[in-house]
Amino acid sequence: MGDFNLALVIVAIVVCVLVFIFNVYLLVNYQHPDDANQAYFPKFVVVLGLSVAAISILMLPADVANRQACRHAIYNGACNLTLPMKDLWLAVYILDAVLVFFVIPFAMFYYEGDQDKSVGKRIQSALIWVIMTAIVCALVLGILYGLVGKVDFTVRHLSSTTTNFPTSWEFSGGQQCVGGSGVHQCSAYLANETSEKTWTMRTTFPEYVVALATIVGSVLFSIFGGVGIACLPLGLIFSFIRRPKAVITRSQYIKEATELGKKARELKKAADTLHQEERSGSKGRKWRKNVKSVEKELLQLEEDVKLLEEMYPQGEKAETSWALTVLGYLAKLVLGILGFIVSVAWVAHIVIYLLINPPLHPFLNEVFIKLDDLWGLLGTAAFAFFCFYLLLAVIAGAMMLGLRLVFITIHPMKWGATLMNSFLFNVGLILLCSISVIQFCSTAFGYYAQATAAQEIFGHTLESLRGIKYLYKYNVFQIAFVVLAGLTFVYYAAFGWRRRKPSGKFQLSS
Repeated sequence: MGDFNLALVIVAIVVCVLVFIFNVYLLVNYQHPDDANQAYFPKFVVVLGLSVAAISILMLPADVANRQACRHAIYNGACNLTLPMKDLWLAVYILDAVLVFFVIPFAMFYYEGDQDKSVGKRIQSALIWVIMTAIVCALVLGILYGLVGKVDFTVRHLSSTTTNFPTSWEFSGGQQCVGGSGVHQCSAYLANETSEKTWTMRTTFPEYVVALATIVGSVLFSIFGGVGIACLPLGLIFSFIRRPKAVITRSQYIKEATELGKKARELKKAADTLHQEERSGSKGRKWRKNVKSVEKELLQLEEDVKLLEEMYPQGEKAETSWALTVLGYLAKLVLGILGFIVSVAWVAHIVIYLLINPPLHPFLNEVFIKLDDLWGLLGTAAFAFFCFYLLLAVIAGAMMLGLRLVFITIHPMKWGATLMNSFLFNVGLILLCSISVIQFCSTAFGYYAQATAAQEIFGHTLESLRGIKYLYKYNVFQIAFVVLAGLTFVYYAAFGWRRRKPSGKFQLSS
């Protein structure tokens, strides 16, 4: 079969099936009991979205492996039987954009629609919102593509004279061209400024859609990812530091449980009041602020209840439960330390390889290459792990900022207690940021992932797109990522070790 790598195709099919099965497992175990045996369309969207996000992350290592299948070809064009990665990239990311901007919003509008309405009216209401969104997106994309949908490649015009084929070559640092010592235009290093030209061409519409989706995702990625790369490991470490040191007495348990019960009654009263206001149609800015406050207090209450249960285990296996609690916090410490090492490696790699020009060292690129030399898939596996870690950092950053910023909606993911609207929101966030994670990884590991289809799309085209290229030329997203990671580290160093003080009586803002 020539260069066609049959093993790569088999691995790709098996991985896709395993990803699908794993996502179904996540859905079944994370879903809220209220959503059991219903909301099948949102569940289908969740499984499809998680599968697309996971497969898109794994496609970059597959792209690298696909390139290795052509290593014996004289040039890439001679390798016609490997996977059509560029077409696969565009298909996956067009599907990604459709899910994020159309399908997931429709599923959320339908799921959150008034339950008293009929199914037809809920579908009609959701379709109206999605159609309005589609019209706006189509107009924006069409106008932008028509006006600035071009790429400007900076090239050098190099030339040389011709001569008979020599029996020996006489080139040196001062004589790099054919035609005598006075000819230097063939050398890019010696060419003058007049040889530099701009080559303009119109990009394809699918590539332009992917590029704009990447910009939106990059803004979220630089914020959530920068915060999450620090809070993901430090949150685990400081959770160990703030852990309960010993089991409390029964009297202490009764006292704490009474206070939590009082807080639960206050929150229920506030939630009933907000529900009545929603029914009356008074959903203004103050109402949304109060809803955010109730959601935040409810999450804190659930955490306090869980902590109280850890501090006073009950039942016949109380000692076993306490031992598992201690082991759980030790596991958090170990995972936090390992995550901290990975986070430091990520930030150091960004500074060494991306922010400093020319790069000081290939760093992680060289690590992956050496791991590939040890075993064919070892470097690829490590490469995939670092990409997935970035996606986990984005989710951790979104959760942290969601608890602290009013304008970000809280959508927690909890085992056995996650409603479909929270599932859909987090899947949309993962899908939107997965594009940027791939773009970021293809740039950060450009030396390892060179000559791949991902680099052609996310490197040459995206970084030369008119109106957008300056964001990448001056490393705006990378700088924001590192700065936010540093600020988050300072925040945790100053306040992360402190225990949260119990709040007083909860009241709605008037």
